[in-house]
Amino acid sequence: MTYNQVYKNWKRLSKETIDQHILEALSQNINYYDSLKMGVPASHLDKQEFAPDSQVLDGSTFLKTLINNPNHIGVHTDTDLSEPYFSGTQRLEAEVIKIIAEDILKAQSDTIDGYVSSGGTEGNIQAIWVYRNLFNETYALEKDYSSIAILCSEDAHYSMDKASNLLNIKLAKIKVDSETRAIDSTDLKNRLEVLQSQGVDKLILVCNMMTTMFGSVDSLDDYMAVIAQYPSMTVKVHVDGAYGGFFLPFTNPDQPLTFNDDRIDSFTLDAHKMLQAPYGTGIFVIRKGLLKYSLTDSAQYVAGMDCTLVGSRSGANAISIYKILMNYGPYDWAERMLALAARTTRLKNHLLELDVKLIHFEDSNIITIHRDFVTPMIAVKYGLVPDNHNHPEWFKIVVMDHVKGDKITQFLIDFKESITVNDV
Repeated sequence: MTYNQVYKNWKRLSKETIDQHILEALSQNINYYDSLKMGVPASHLDKQEFAPDSQVLDGSTFLKTLINNPNHIGVHTDTDLSEPYFSGTQRLEAEVIKIIAEDILKAQSDTIDGYVSSGGTEGNIQAIWVYRNLFNETYALEKDYSSIAILCSEDAHYSMDKASNLLNIKLAKIKVDSETRAIDSTDLKNRLEVLQSQGVDKLILVCNMMTTMFGSVDSLDDYMAVIAQYPSMTVKVHVDGAYGGFFLPFTNPDQPLTFNDDRIDSFTLDAHKMLQAPYGTGIFVIRKGLLKYSLTDSAQYVAGMDCTLVGSRSGANAISIYKILMNYGPYDWAERMLALAARTTRLKNHLLELDVKLIHFEDSNIITIHRDFVTPMIAVKYGLVPDNHNHPEWFKIVVMDHVKGDKITQFLIDFKESITVNDV
């Protein structure tokens, strides 16, 4: 448990206090009904479809924020560089970024920039975009990106393929062990040899903090031990914690993928996974001084820094994260994640008693079962997700908040029966 940990910024608040903070923030935003301001190309949500005087709004500051429609364009960790019309809710977004960067990812005070993104894909592309442009400017590449490559494991999210395509840089995926999911150091060395022969000497390394299929965590040391054999290679490191960012730091507080490791410059997290925020809610955090490499100079009509991939963003997404974090506080949140991890371990132990071939990593809430033990009926009835819909080898169970004991019990009854029928 993490009761001995000190959280400088993250405190549990009462629902009344949370709502008060949000209403105060909304009062500092532009009020389209009363304000004389006419230059902002925005307004509240359509009144015919989203009635601003609905009684439903009385019980939800999130819905009030949604209807007020604040635009969080830009980056608000430096609030002097933000659009003034939405300063109240932007300040709460900056508070969210501070909690995530410093209290969860262990950054030093006021050393991190970041913003609430649309999710992990955007955050991963944002990081790679920043580092590509950093290399371009630092080494005067004049937009010849042939010396840059993205490096990741074959278990990495498919957003790496999107980033490679969009940003016109090479992608090298490293093989992993079929059961430990650890990177194959020999394959890494071979891929670096090939990249070097192609003139690549700049790497954007993406490390996984819990893959969505297996819950596996990459070892940065394993990567760097091999890369160190190529002293001409320059490396920038991004961590994809889209799945694990709100989970692993609580089930394993000593896990090493944090800003304490000065080799790591940025992280992606998803709030719409473990945090259960609305879809389209993610987080991107990066060390100060680096976002300038994705600054869009042509956005002259935007006050402050628009360094983000998407530009305009819904402030309601940031408010949803604020409400959830402050409602739980760090210790209750840790207990919640630990409960899911313990529930997963109990399920794993039952499956092992049936001699099921599976993959489960300690401190995770994912169990992946080999295809030989999963009948089509079980896969369909319980919505088990395959690693490949065309030629599946593994099917995963994710123990989320709604996967309670009664569901697990019923699953085990059906699963055991399916195995017995197959044996017969």
